[in-house]
Amino acid sequence: MAKKNKEARQQIILECTEQKASGVPGMSRYISTKNRKNTPERLELKKYNPFLRKVTIHKEIK
Repeated sequence: MAKKNKEARQQIILECTEQKASGVPGMSRYISTKNRKNTPERLELKKYNPFLRKVTIHKEIK
């Protein structure tokens, strides 16, 4: 089988929105993948922020 030229899965960076607004030093970021055909809009997930020591909303950047 031949390999597809355009891959459906794309690597994304998730960044904490709550920490950005609070001004606490450091930045909580996660790397993940998503299928751009099924979810073309920006992704939002709840992830753990070690700087704030709680679960916060992380939004896709870039």
